[in-house]
Amino acid sequence: MKWTIIFPVLNERLRLESGVTRTVEYLESIGFQDYEIIIVDNGSEDETPQIAGMLCRKYPAVQYERIGVRGVGAAFRRGVEKSVGDVVGYMDIDLSTNIRHLGEAIRIFEERPDIAYLNGSRFARESDTRGRKWYRRITSQGLLILLKLFLRMKSTDAICGFTFVRRETALALVEGCSQDNGWFYMIEFLLRAEKRGVNILDYPVEWQEDYNTTVRIFRTAVNYLVQIARLFREFYIKKNI
Repeated sequence: MKWTIIFPVLNERLRLESGVTRTVEYLESIGFQDYEIIIVDNGSEDETPQIAGMLCRKYPAVQYERIGVRGVGAAFRRGVEKSVGDVVGYMDIDLSTNIRHLGEAIRIFEERPDIAYLNGSRFARESDTRGRKWYRRITSQGLLILLKLFLRMKSTDAICGFTFVRRETALALVEGCSQDNGWFYMIEFLLRAEKRGVNILDYPVEWQEDYNTTVRIFRTAVNYLVQIARLFREFYIKKNI
């Protein structure tokens, strides 16, 4: 079973080499060789392209793709379209989610053909989340409340930064999703999987806050509200007209 691991990146000169190298070394340590890593650059203006090029030369399994628009959603879509793995997904380049969960995910997809979607969760009862700033905890919990209240989300987390899906399912979800380019795309991806009855494993993880995040909280929160309203209209209002 071949895996495609997508790293969406934007101005990640400080973390790109470390994130990719740690991933390659971990996969080698568990004896897993059937994989590809796709670095999808959505508009970096620093040395990210040069570092990515070096990593491609160093590691045959690593590819680099640059797209013309910014946003994790756009980067993830492109990675899915370019992927050749039986399982495709993404991780945050800072590896906030403990890398050992990658090995656990590989084993789960091999042993449980019924699972089509693994959704990493920072908020499941068994999860271990460390270093989370109080205001980010509040905004995350607030988002979850809105998603559950208005869009009836069943999962315990929406955007942990650790998601893997069987490729056929991922391609179908990409086709059914909007063309939103930002972080909300990943939430919509999960919500549409739930609406379609995809068998999702809500998976507790060990997760460490990265204080060097480039996410702009206020702008992101405003966009989330707009997108929640859009999906609410699509799921529950237009449906009844």
